[in-house]
Amino acid sequence: MPSERTVTETMHFSIPDTQEFGSDNSGSSFTGFNIHINGSFHCCLRYKQLHSLHEQLKRSLPTLVLPSFPPKKLLPLTPSQIEQRRVSLERYIQLVGQDPVLCRSELLRAFLLNAQQESSFTECREVNVDVFLMNGYRISTKAFTTDCSSKVLEKACALVDLPKEFTYYFSLYLMRKETNGEIAITKKLMDFEAPYISQKQWEDCKIVIRTSYWDTRYDLELLRDRIALNLLYIQALSDVERGWIITTRDLNEQLTDLQARGNKREYLEIVRKLPLYGCLQFPRVCVDYPQQNTMATIIIGNRELNMLTHCGKKIQETKFKVTRIRCWRVTTIHNNEEISSNSSSESREGSGNLELSFEYLMAKNQLKWITIYSDQSMLMSVCLQSIVDELLNQKNGSDINNIQTHQAEFAPLSYIRRDGSNYCITDSSSTDTLSSISDSNSTTNQTNGSGHNGTSFIRRKLKEFNTTVRFKSGKDSVHNEAFEWIGDDDL
Repeated sequence: MPSERTVTETMHFSIPDTQEFGSDNSGSSFTGFNIHINGSFHCCLRYKQLHSLHEQLKRSLPTLVLPSFPPKKLLPLTPSQIEQRRVSLERYIQLVGQDPVLCRSELLRAFLLNAQQESSFTECREVNVDVFLMNGYRISTKAFTTDCSSKVLEKACALVDLPKEFTYYFSLYLMRKETNGEIAITKKLMDFEAPYISQKQWEDCKIVIRTSYWDTRYDLELLRDRIALNLLYIQALSDVERGWIITTRDLNEQLTDLQARGNKREYLEIVRKLPLYGCLQFPRVCVDYPQQNTMATIIIGNRELNMLTHCGKKIQETKFKVTRIRCWRVTTIHNNEEISSNSSSESREGSGNLELSFEYLMAKNQLKWITIYSDQSMLMSVCLQSIVDELLNQKNGSDINNIQTHQAEFAPLSYIRRDGSNYCITDSSSTDTLSSISDSNSTTNQTNGSGHNGTSFIRRKLKEFNTTVRFKSGKDSVHNEAFEWIGDDDL
């Protein structure tokens, strides 16, 4: 029986805005708080729904001190009080997302999964969910619309006969083709969301399987199994063909010959030694290093954030070790002029609406902030966090071979819908989510007061792409625990 390790999911929460709903069963209107997780809209919840979650977390984790929950108000709230509540709830949910114990809570996962279903007006039914390998091979998977990511992953891996003990060496991602023909990974699908629902947020995205780890030593376990080896080979072959793994002309000829002869193991043995193997590459964006308005390709992996800066025809490579990143933060750019008033059109197109800033130890006692302007800043942050988590797991003595996930024991959840009705969840089975959505009688208003039908508003919110996300605040940041490992030899 293989031993297990706990996997903590990254949850960056924000509540950028609210919406007003029409009368519910009590005859009064109410405010919904739009909750974003990891940079995209996830659900819209009432105050009492979040309060119910807080009370259930307190009961299920009695030894844990939870963040204080914003107090109730007896009278209807004024607009300024609603804004104050939004800020307070945002701070509360951010603190929950930063706690590793709470993040592992099965109750929180089930709550967020049900909230996503309710907010997207998705009925629970069985459908075909297409999952792709990196070479375009399609795995038509029978799954429920409300199946969480791990369940869809398990079903897809079973269809290609991958042994169960190797399933969680892989994860599901959303991938899309950019207008220039390049392939971009846009999102890692977490277990608090349903892939069927999340995919609708990006209609032009495919669900793909890629490895879920960063330390390439985990490959050694996969190489023992024929199916797992095939999945590694398909991913490596795809990354080489797309230029994510850079090869020389002579080496490329050798790899092409091995591919033609079907020698997958030897192909992998060569590719695994290349610098960018196992990394995730992001489209070219604007950065402020080594100087303002520099165009760069960002590559994350091998415990590094790698920056390939384009200066004319020359490409300069700069490696930033993750263990030397003291902290980082993701913030919203409300105006592209914040980048530079005289930046080129090329840099403006590559900048996006988000920025990832990290404080790096350039030399002893010399810290410097470096900023990347990219719509994929949140995914970059998720990648950095998962590298740090992996490093800390290994530091704490986790066996390199133990990458199995540990599913926490399920705590019964009473989910309160926006209309006030209760739904009891007794286990974490696929179909044990909300089975009926009927909010058609509610009306909704944005904060500017314009009216919308509830369903159409939520569906429009689901299609928004990272334009209003906030990560904590402009002053707050993620502190890197792995930074504490720094010694004189690292400088």
